[in-house]
Amino acid sequence: MPNASARPKHGRRNRRRRREDPARSELVCSSLESAQQCLFNQDYGTAFVHYLVVLNLAPEFKDFARDSFRFTLFKWAEELDSVGRIQDLFNCYEQALELFPADEVVLNSMGEHLFRMGFRDEAAGHFHKALKLKPDYPEARENFYRVANWLVERWHFLMLNDHGRNQKYQQAIQKAVQSGCNTVLDIGTGTGILGMCAKKAGAAEVYACELSKTMYELACEVVAANGMDGSIKILHMKSLEMEVPKDIPHRVSLVVTETVDAGLFGEGIIESLIHAWHHLLLPPQTGKNEVRDHAATGRVIPAGATVFGMAVECLEIRRHHRLCVSEVGSLSMAAAGELRSPVSCSSEPDDSMEPYTTERLSRVPGGYRPLTEPFTALNIDFNNLKELEGLSSREVQQIRLPVTQEGELDALAVWFQLHLDEESSLSTGPHENTCWEQAIYPAHCVKGFVLKPQDELVVEVSCRDAFLRLCTVAVVRDGREICLDKHVNEQHSKNPVSSPNPEAELCSALACLQTDQNKAKDFCMLECAEMALLNNSVYHQSFCSALVKLISQLKVKCQNREHVAGVESDPTDPATDCSHLLYVLDVSEGFSLLSLIAASQGNVKAYSSVEKNKQQEVLKRLAKSNSVPEHYLEFWLNRTEDEQGMLQRPSREKLWSAIILDCVETCGLIRQRLMEKASLARCLLEEGGRIFPERIVVYGMLVESDTLLLESAVQGQEPTLGFNIAPFINQFTVPVHVFLDFSTLECRHLSEDVELFVLDLMNANANYIHREVKVQATSTGRVTAIPFWYHIFLDQEISVSTLSQNSHWRQAAVVLQQPLEVQAGDWVRLAVKLHKSTISILANVDSVPGPVES
Repeated sequence: MPNASARPKHGRRNRRRRREDPARSELVCSSLESAQQCLFNQDYGTAFVHYLVVLNLAPEFKDFARDSFRFTLFKWAEELDSVGRIQDLFNCYEQALELFPADEVVLNSMGEHLFRMGFRDEAAGHFHKALKLKPDYPEARENFYRVANWLVERWHFLMLNDHGRNQKYQQAIQKAVQSGCNTVLDIGTGTGILGMCAKKAGAAEVYACELSKTMYELACEVVAANGMDGSIKILHMKSLEMEVPKDIPHRVSLVVTETVDAGLFGEGIIESLIHAWHHLLLPPQTGKNEVRDHAATGRVIPAGATVFGMAVECLEIRRHHRLCVSEVGSLSMAAAGELRSPVSCSSEPDDSMEPYTTERLSRVPGGYRPLTEPFTALNIDFNNLKELEGLSSREVQQIRLPVTQEGELDALAVWFQLHLDEESSLSTGPHENTCWEQAIYPAHCVKGFVLKPQDELVVEVSCRDAFLRLCTVAVVRDGREICLDKHVNEQHSKNPVSSPNPEAELCSALACLQTDQNKAKDFCMLECAEMALLNNSVYHQSFCSALVKLISQLKVKCQNREHVAGVESDPTDPATDCSHLLYVLDVSEGFSLLSLIAASQGNVKAYSSVEKNKQQEVLKRLAKSNSVPEHYLEFWLNRTEDEQGMLQRPSREKLWSAIILDCVETCGLIRQRLMEKASLARCLLEEGGRIFPERIVVYGMLVESDTLLLESAVQGQEPTLGFNIAPFINQFTVPVHVFLDFSTLECRHLSEDVELFVLDLMNANANYIHREVKVQATSTGRVTAIPFWYHIFLDQEISVSTLSQNSHWRQAAVVLQQPLEVQAGDWVRLAVKLHKSTISILANVDSVPGPVES
């Protein structure tokens, strides 16, 4: 019954304003005053707490305090990040978003922290929300494009545009469902296309699982848009965690999956299928002659695979995985020790190494030469549980390959044929028109070793950790085995020589042990791009020439100043020599020899930004072997407290003679915050000092390239079998493609190259943020993209191009949202804009002819 003691309600009382609480008002005012005072004192943590009190008690202050609150949050987050208080950092952002849930700046900033911590899915969500709130917010757009490349890799677009591949999977699934496999599980569903194929074929029940949060949410949208949201159950989890009946009500009769990479097993298909056979699939058909209801037995699409390989010679692979030069910028590399990439394979697993990398051999710069015929490395039946479980314990298989062409052994190239069923298969071979790359197993220990016809190459094949491992171990020539791997030689030599003297044998073993220890001590691992940089002789020689010119000019200036002052210096006097040292700072990313090249010029004290101990040891060995005094080379990050404070004076009394900035990322983009770094660097230079490089000129060209279109977006519903997928996956289209090789890109040139933009690192007044350029079409066609590259000017005369054949850089391209039809002779107006490190280009046919620029 109603509460009889309750006070009667009065309509007028509801319209009256709430009475002010004096204590609350006083607390708000004092907290606001304290927040501002703490902010002034740079006590950001306390200021943040005071702002939380104010804004929670008095939301009406939100508009007034928004900017100060943001600033406080960002500064406090920086401090928390620097001391590793990551959970506290995210707690602060969550508190901020409770107060300002629609603040695009806070959302974007939290996304940046999440991305740096490796939470890419969550970061993408924050960037996406920020863009929905403010579509023209450039920082959020640039961040979203960067994270989109991580979350939805370009192969997703290529694969979905591969109508032949999609159709073969659809036909295999349809045949299986119509033969009785009416319960289906799609493992690693991606966009959901295979699960939708199963449902369209008539499967009664379809389940799908996807680990990536981004792809899971995308699959849910796609399935709903195609009217199947009620008939396909999608789970956000790994298949390895799925259980019956917790996640699916019963075992299924068909598993479909394409969780394979270029090396077949790299995405964990073996482990997931073993788990599926034990926990999710109905038992397999036990024999070919057995007649059982397909609805009562389990099977997998694809049914199996055959792996092929061949030995190749390829300079492009070689220069990314081992040192190919004896000198770098006048420095002898003899004392460098063993430098190699982290891609190295042996039959024994090694967590510090990747067993293979990938290349599209049909587009590799300079091409490749097969040194053997293709060979069969392995067969696997995905419908045979015993075979799957026994894969990791298989004996190491040795295969002898007749050498068919003379050439230097650089790698084993590997591809496979995926058998969808008894009749249909897909090939990832280098001569196929496929969306797949090939797996590359570089040969490291055969520098300069030339294979000849009549040789036999001995290759080992194993799968110790469910990764396919191939390594070259020996060459048989004229009946003798020449071992390419010392450890393998000891185990597999056909003609072992036993020592009759046990004491001599022991001494020999100890000597080998000592040699191995020295080799391990001198071994240093560099990233593939760092290896290619070391092998870029033109770049280092150009830098050396430009630096010699600058040092000579500065030395002459110094001598002239001394002459005017009447001071005579004695070059043999260490004290005098030290006072006239030129200071050079190299802030290149990763491993760089530029500081050592500078120090080798004499009278130069150079600071390197190399951080890893092993890499510092390499520089020290090279300095010693090239007669560079030890005190002429120092490691700058050993002196600075954090990387953020890298650009500062060498000492209170000194300024830098030269600062070397790393301006272009290997992928083909300008490095983030480059112009900010250049602005700070200019303030730290002595009179006559210089930033290297001093200027960057961006060049581009109009091209027609279907390849770039296929790699950037799904082209309608036809390639995806009529399913509506394109609008959803194309949300992750990025306008700038990176890691392109323009020399092998399938495209038609529709213009000459044109200067698009200039970045002047020495003269801030010469810079701009947008520019309009006109370029004349030389051929009729559709402009689909504008590839761009850089001429990097070390001084007025010496430059290097990122487009050169031996460049360690790749190129990038702006892909137009809509292709632009042009006729030969048309003038195309390009509106070029640079925001931070992102270049954007809009293109239109100009009705006014003539080469005008503004």
